[in-house]
Amino acid sequence: MKKEIIGGLYEGERALYNIHNAYLENVTFDNGESPLKECSELELNGCIFKWKYPLWYCNNVVLNETTFIDMSRSGIWYTNNITINNSLIAAPKEFRRSSKIKLNKVNIPNAQETLWNCDDIELNDVNAKGDYFAMNSSNIKIKNFNLDGNYAFDGGRNIEIRNAVMNSKDSFWNCENVTVYDSIIIGEYLGWNSKNIKFVNCTIDSEQGMCYIDNIEMINCKLLNTNLAFERCNNVNAEIKTKIDSVKNPYSGTIKALKIDELILDTDIVDPKLTKIEVKE
Repeated sequence: MKKEIIGGLYEGERALYNIHNAYLENVTFDNGESPLKECSELELNGCIFKWKYPLWYCNNVVLNETTFIDMSRSGIWYTNNITINNSLIAAPKEFRRSSKIKLNKVNIPNAQETLWNCDDIELNDVNAKGDYFAMNSSNIKIKNFNLDGNYAFDGGRNIEIRNAVMNSKDSFWNCENVTVYDSIIIGEYLGWNSKNIKFVNCTIDSEQGMCYIDNIEMINCKLLNTNLAFERCNNVNAEIKTKIDSVKNPYSGTIKALKIDELILDTDIVDPKLTKIEVKE
């Protein structure tokens, strides 16, 4: 039978340590670290976390309309199979080395260093603000996403994003297998040192974006304020609906654009015959 805890304030370290198969409603945790450490089979509704490390080493947790305030930082580490719905996470570093994470209609206004080294992540209708979002994480699916923060997804693997707006300098560095659909990305140096990157129906404003990439595909995209693009990229397949300010030393592939204001091909660095350039103007 599931244990029920309705209401109340819990304080002190490990306040409800190692509880299992429990339902918590309108409970507040304050002034004590690790209140729900090493717990499993939990459902929380309308709860508030005010202190550090609330859910470490947990399994099979569902949270609805729950609030993590700033001091509940580093809150969900080493946890497996957690779903958070209609909630506010106002604390940084909130997920680390966790797996099977689902966030639905969640706001993360202090997302600094959130979702590091995690696996199997699903985000729907998430708004986040903070640098180094989702570093070294893998198997990520995102839909309806707003991010304001630099260095996002550094070192990520197997990422699919749909309908996003990202204001993010240096995003998708050192990544592998990334596909972004129907999104707006603003930020310098997009995608450097990555492999297998694909943008479909995207608008991108990125000074010196898309460089040092092995296998980059761009389908029906717009490039705004983007210069020195595709530098030292192998296997470029780019279909750009707008002009490109400048293209510099791609190694190989095909680049189609409305216009390229400046094409730089240094023959001591690249063989121009290996890259096909097509412009309409």
